[in-house]
Amino acid sequence: MALIETPLCDFGAPAIDFLLPGVDGRVLTLADCKGPQGLLVMFISNHCPYVKAIQDKLVRDTRDLHRLGVHTVAIMSNDTQDYPEDSFENMQRIALEKGYDFPYLLDDTQNVAKAYGAVCTPDFFGYNRALELQYRGRIDASGRQPATAESPRELFEAMRLVSLTGEGPRQQFPSMGCSIKWRTHSFNTPTRNHP
Repeated sequence: MALIETPLCDFGAPAIDFLLPGVDGRVLTLADCKGPQGLLVMFISNHCPYVKAIQDKLVRDTRDLHRLGVHTVAIMSNDTQDYPEDSFENMQRIALEKGYDFPYLLDDTQNVAKAYGAVCTPDFFGYNRALELQYRGRIDASGRQPATAESPRELFEAMRLVSLTGEGPRQQFPSMGCSIKWRTHSFNTPTRNHP
C-alpha cells in the first residue's frame, strides 16, 4: 500500500456539494451534513490500517465536535470491486460495530473524492460555518499504530478553534494514509458545486 501525505490547507476553498447514499439508507447532500458552526468531511475506508488505527478516536472526536456545532460526514471512495472489504455492506457493518454516529457515504463514482482533491485515507477537510476550508491536517500523531493517549488532539483542537473563530490554525501537520484506490475506468456522474 502506498503511503501518501495530504497537501497543505488551501484556506478559504469552498466545500463541494454532493449527493451520496449512506449506510443508513438516506441519500445526503452537503447541506444535510453541515453543522451550525462547521463541517468536517473525512475520506476514510474500511480496510486501511491508518484508518483502523484511529477509529476509536474518530468516534470520540466527532462526538465532541458535534457538541460544539461542528458536524461530520465520512465518505468512502475506494474501488469496491478490487477492494471488497470496502463494500457498502462492509461499510454498514463497520459503522455499526464501531458506533459511527456520523453519516458514512459511498462515493461509488469517485467523483466526489476527485472534486475535493482527496488523496488518501484518512483525509480530513475541516470547514467553518461558511463552508470555507480551514483545516487539512491529521487527527493526531497516529500512523499505522494509534498515538498515545497523551498525544495532542490536533484535529479536535483545530476544529474547536474553527467553531469559535471561523479560522483554523496556521500550523498544520499533513494527514497520512493509504492512497485512494482509483478505478482504471470511472463513471462520469457530475457533482454539484456549492454556490
